[in-house]
Amino acid sequence: MTRTAVVTGGGTGIGKAVAARLVEQGLDVVITGRREDVLKAAAQEIGARAVVFDAADPDAVQAALSDLPSSVDVLVNNAGGNMTRRLPAPENLADVKNLWFANYESNVISAVLVTTALEPRLADNARVVTLGSIAGRRGSGAYGAAKAAVEAWTADLAFAVGARGITVNVVSPGVTEDTEFFGGTLSEERRKKLVGNPANGRAGTPADVAAAVAFLTSPEAGHITAQVIGVNGGAGLGR
Repeated sequence: MTRTAVVTGGGTGIGKAVAARLVEQGLDVVITGRREDVLKAAAQEIGARAVVFDAADPDAVQAALSDLPSSVDVLVNNAGGNMTRRLPAPENLADVKNLWFANYESNVISAVLVTTALEPRLADNARVVTLGSIAGRRGSGAYGAAKAAVEAWTADLAFAVGARGITVNVVSPGVTEDTEFFGGTLSEERRKKLVGNPANGRAGTPADVAAAVAFLTSPEAGHITAQVIGVNGGAGLGR
């Protein structure tokens, strides 16, 4: 029987690379996102199906359920982003509050809502992977704090669903080029500043992250759960 997958934020960058990798492995893949034109173009390109909705909007998630698979073997929570890069610099305490809430909503609430909505549809031995960030352990203000919260939520969820053979993990990239997150290709100066000093001397690529997600969502990864897997070239050491 063909395994099914849902990848949120699947229209570009890491999400698109993950979805394409799962399609190549023979899964029936649904990608989700807010931008209909981008999402449908990506779905056509990689051979997936597009379902348009905002993963951080409870009503939108609820309304989209009728278009999502009735049984889900793989859920990849990739939707999110650093809202600090998108919003104006805070000028007062209300702005600070809104910025922190925006990062939490984009990165934590989106994953929690979609996972909670689809949890009754997760098949036995399903795989759930949420995209974290090296920032979750290095800092980076509101964004890093949100990604740290993703790790805590993942640990809790892994024990809640583990009796059914469902695994729940975080894949935590470092600097990853060729994504909208960093606005395309990094300049050499910015690359040196952000990448730091990885053991392999380079930034990551969406394909690097997709390979890790593909393994964690495979049937062979059934004894790996409640873990944070760094994909950062050694820029962040696992301890």
